[in-house]
Amino acid sequence: RVKTRLAAECGESLATRLYEAFLRDLADHFATTGDRRILGYTPREPSAEQYFCNLAGGRFELWSQPDVDLGDRMQQFFEHSFSSGARRCVLIGSDSPSLPREFVETAFERLVECDVVLGPATDGGYYLVGQSRRPRALFEGIPWSSSRVLAETIQRVELADATLGVLPPWYDVDALDDLNVLTGHIRALQRAGQGTPLPHTVAVLDCVD
Repeated sequence: RVKTRLAAECGESLATRLYEAFLRDLADHFATTGDRRILGYTPREPSAEQYFCNLAGGRFELWSQPDVDLGDRMQQFFEHSFSSGARRCVLIGSDSPSLPREFVETAFERLVECDVVLGPATDGGYYLVGQSRRPRALFEGIPWSSSRVLAETIQRVELADATLGVLPPWYDVDALDDLNVLTGHIRALQRAGQGTPLPHTVAVLDCVD
């Protein structure tokens, strides 16, 4: 059910293993970021809840995603967060496993002054969206999985008369070309002596090599 574009190019088994590795690396990387951390999961089945409970390891609360389209899920996540007492809320997906922690920390800082913060992705979407004080109607009618996502979302920000903060661009991993970018990035960091980031992802890539 996951990484369908990547699965079409390199097979469902590898795509699934990579997706799980991304999740584990992101959970480890952001385990202490923010005052409260929520992991949204699907499907709504006991086995799924137990799987993600084990993955969260007590570091994240679990939130069962409703069975609606992506925009509605994101809207409901923000509504859930603000109704639970959040003043600033940042949402990231699992498509950017190498996302620097400081980008998320900067997003929270920007939300002190801005209503909305976006992290542009190099494919025309975004890897991060954050809001302060209350949820806004930013996600309805967005052409998901297209290069128009960011532009259309900015239009929604304008319609909401909201102030906007923007983070540096980063990349998602949706297809084989993106995976090649990630692999090159990891190898460059290793060669530069900056450690081995993303250990779960590296383990899967080493098996492929």
